[in-house]
Amino acid sequence: MKKLYVLTRRDLSAPQRLVQSCHAVAELLKGGPVDAEWNDTIVVLGVNGEDDLCWWGRKLEEAKHRWAEFKESYFNDQRTALAFVGTPPGLEGDLSQLRLL
Repeated sequence: MKKLYVLTRRDLSAPQRLVQSCHAVAELLKGGPVDAEWNDTIVVLGVNGEDDLCWWGRKLEEAKHRWAEFKESYFNDQRTALAFVGTPPGLEGDLSQLRLL
């Protein structure tokens, strides 16, 4: 079974992290049903900032892995969080380096 991962910027306050994480999940769900193998587990992990989110987005795109991001208008449309289901091959080690929020 697969987990739903949310990567959120650690440079945001705790309440902002929560809201931005929810926005990213909503964006993912707006794109259609998620993987049938999702086991209803959501894991929220912290990244250092927008550059890290961009790196993850590129890696997920290269892997042709479905994902969604949220850009907050309040923060001048900066990327604040992204979400995806399952771990693309080759990114397991990178994912394991991130801390839970």
